[in-house]
Amino acid sequence: YGMSTFEGPMMSIKTVNALSHNTDWTIGHVHSGALGWVAMVSIGALYHLIPILFSRRAGEMYSIKLINTHFWLATIGTVLYIASMWVNGIMQGLMWRAVNADGTLTYSFVESVEASHPGYVVRVLGGALFLLGMLLMAYNVYKTVRAGKTETESTAAAQA
Repeated sequence: YGMSTFEGPMMSIKTVNALSHNTDWTIGHVHSGALGWVAMVSIGALYHLIPILFSRRAGEMYSIKLINTHFWLATIGTVLYIASMWVNGIMQGLMWRAVNADGTLTYSFVESVEASHPGYVVRVLGGALFLLGMLLMAYNVYKTVRAGKTETESTAAAQA
């Protein structure tokens, strides 16, 4: 389960929820499950099933090295994506609740968005790494499917 095992109960604590509510922290929490759990399990299942669907042995993809590269791009991309959102979320929550001695807000909403910019740059970088991994997967699947068709065609020609 990763961080979600820790995060879920933490976010149910009133003071933690008051700080993180409506910030990038919550969005990062959801993406940790979507990218780190659902996507990675789905990708692994596809890497297992695609060769079988195209008359190859289980796990016989075009390139195992591309699969390993995809794994690390997806992992590093997910960590950058999520960590930047967690950091931004904490910062946003702290900025939104900061008040001056007279009770006025210390920071405007625009100031919190401006302060979030470096985190958004890291988020784009993480998303780009994840996307690059998916493009590698598409290429690997394409080459695997083409090789499977070639073998099937040659087998059919040999039998004729």
